[in-house]
Amino acid sequence: MIPKFPFLTFPKKDPSTTRIYQPSRRDFLKLGALAGGGLMLGVTFQCSTKDGDAVFTPNAYLRIDPDGTVTIIAHRSEMGQGIRTSLPMIVADELGADWSQVKIVQAVGDEDTYGNQNTDGSFSVRMFYEPMRQAGATARYLLTQAAAKEWGVEASECVAENGRINHAGSGRSLGFGELASKAQSLELPEPSQVPLKDFSTYKLVGKDTPIIDLKDFVTGKAVFGADVDLPGMKIAVIARSPVVGAKIVSYKDEKALAVPGVRQVIKISGSGIPPGLNKPLEGLAVIADHTWAAMQGRKALEIEWDMGPNADYDSRQQLEEMKASTQKDGMVRRERGDFQSALSQASRVIDRVYEAPFYAHATIEPPAAIARWEGGKLEIWAPTQHPQWAKESVAEATGVALADITVRVTLLGGAFGRKSKPDFLVEAALLAKEMGMPIRVQWTREDDLHHDFFHSHSAQRIRATLDANRRLTGWNHHTVFPAIGATSNAEELHPSDGELGLGCIDYPFQVPHIRIETHESKAHTRIGWMRSVSNIHHAFAICTMMDEVAEACGKDPVAFNLEMLADDEKLTFEGEIKGDFGNYGEPLEDFPWETARLKGVIRRVVEESGWGKSLPTGTAMGFAVHKSFLTYVACVVELRRTSDGKITIPVVHYAVDCGIAVNTDRVRSQFEGGAIFGTSIANTSAITLKNGQVEQNNFDGYQLVRMPESPQKIHVHIIESSRKPTGVGEPPVPPLAPALANAYYKLTGKRVYQLPFRLA
Repeated sequence: MIPKFPFLTFPKKDPSTTRIYQPSRRDFLKLGALAGGGLMLGVTFQCSTKDGDAVFTPNAYLRIDPDGTVTIIAHRSEMGQGIRTSLPMIVADELGADWSQVKIVQAVGDEDTYGNQNTDGSFSVRMFYEPMRQAGATARYLLTQAAAKEWGVEASECVAENGRINHAGSGRSLGFGELASKAQSLELPEPSQVPLKDFSTYKLVGKDTPIIDLKDFVTGKAVFGADVDLPGMKIAVIARSPVVGAKIVSYKDEKALAVPGVRQVIKISGSGIPPGLNKPLEGLAVIADHTWAAMQGRKALEIEWDMGPNADYDSRQQLEEMKASTQKDGMVRRERGDFQSALSQASRVIDRVYEAPFYAHATIEPPAAIARWEGGKLEIWAPTQHPQWAKESVAEATGVALADITVRVTLLGGAFGRKSKPDFLVEAALLAKEMGMPIRVQWTREDDLHHDFFHSHSAQRIRATLDANRRLTGWNHHTVFPAIGATSNAEELHPSDGELGLGCIDYPFQVPHIRIETHESKAHTRIGWMRSVSNIHHAFAICTMMDEVAEACGKDPVAFNLEMLADDEKLTFEGEIKGDFGNYGEPLEDFPWETARLKGVIRRVVEESGWGKSLPTGTAMGFAVHKSFLTYVACVVELRRTSDGKITIPVVHYAVDCGIAVNTDRVRSQFEGGAIFGTSIANTSAITLKNGQVEQNNFDGYQLVRMPESPQKIHVHIIESSRKPTGVGEPPVPPLAPALANAYYKLTGKRVYQLPFRLA
């Protein structure tokens, strides 16, 4: 089962519809914590494919209590991106609420009530901005009508502000809570009757608003997955198959059971090959009174494994084979003009091969899930990005009906796409049902690195042809990497259209002859999506090659990129792409690919960074520009060689066009974190496999960038816009590595074709 993630399938959507309704008593009871008097508004957002299959149907709920408290359900998962703040901000601003009186409640995983709750692909704000506005505006409309009726005045004379409805003419005022029951009895308006506020009047949206979880984060009160503690709970750690597809031949657990505190050893059957995106690996779970006993018990297990067909897999060898394959003709996925003609007439050909390793998510909180089996029902607490897929996967694995499974979402402690895969929740559910008691499955850092759903390693070859006038005439891009879909379908050997739409086939530059090709590559481990997905390696290759081509053409790289974007236009790639260009699941007419906006961020980053200025000896700047998740980003990285010969990153500049920046504080934070994440990808992190097994065990082997190696200052320049909001969680990552590599070349004279590379 593969969920419809936007970067995998790009389903076409019909326009969203919004339905505001007054719930019945049964609805209130169903909502549990939200049951109890007051005015409540449910918002239904429906996005369906043209054939009628539902793609996106989340619900958000708003309640106003008699004491004036506004309760908003957060139906998305919080992993540091601030979504539990940003979406409620929109509702509150349109409503005219007093933000200090707003209470946020986390939704459980419930498709019937909330629709698709998958928090992935940088789409939460862009998908829910308008529906959330409509939700808040409709509530405001009802409260205003109730006040006008109470006072016998025109509703147009009443204004909602700071949790009250005010009548300017008489000075009368009523709080939202005082009006809740009266508003509840009013007839609901049609959406066309409800005016939305002008953006300029917002007090929260478009400004810095601290995240609601901040105090809990800094005081240690925040509840992450591993913080959940239930009465009678036991701890499980699992010895999982060291090679994907490995099976247990036999095992002895006597020594494990002899460890004080160990209660039981339970086998978990794996799915074999393909491993699946939502299934656990085969293994033995050690159940104990506490974590230490479970870990010691696992060490004492004696297991004989049949390592299966991946026993001889060597990732370095496969990468060499992938690089070699780019020297041959591949499957054409986009074509413009005649590249062979450009090649035959070229005065110069720049031919480069790029490579990037496997990457692990390495979230600061390793996966953990708690499950309780009681009265024929399963209740699960977990840091999951996708509670409904988790619920479906648990039902499939345990045979328990969906109606008897509850998934409660904790704070995630970092996720980056790892925690949308529900394998660790399935483990907990299986063990809790078997034991008949609450079980917490705890992954260690070693488990996390060994058994991740890795970002694919990749090989790319780009050939750029120049004519006698040093003009770029041809672009031939070969890309090869194990596809995400291969984790569920072993026969999938080429990247999907969706993966290619992440910064490859949407190459925007006006080159007369373009050919983009893919090659076969088999998955030998679990492949998944990681923050910005295929944009990572595509942006690295394209942006560093564009820098090298600019130099060959005798031009400044910024000027060259601007020149190659040519006229302001909306790109469609019509007639060129040999499959589907998904545009991150959005119609091009709603979210067009606009070269003017790409040029806008280039010009802004040039202005803010001082690009082109005279730099001190031992200092250099590198530039890259890339569009991902519908957001336009330009990046300038400055490098400096210190007196002792070390290379540091004194400053990074980003220019960002993400449409309306709902919470500017969170936009900056996402880009600051993205710069650190991107620096790790560029300089320190890499996963390798030998004999089918991951060679790195902890942060000594899989290194994250340390503070001295990190950018010392990160400036995020947000372009003011009234356009529809787009993603900000992933777009900071792709341009960082190539901008860093281009700066490194300027400083050292050495071009970078392989990630990671050490600053030295």
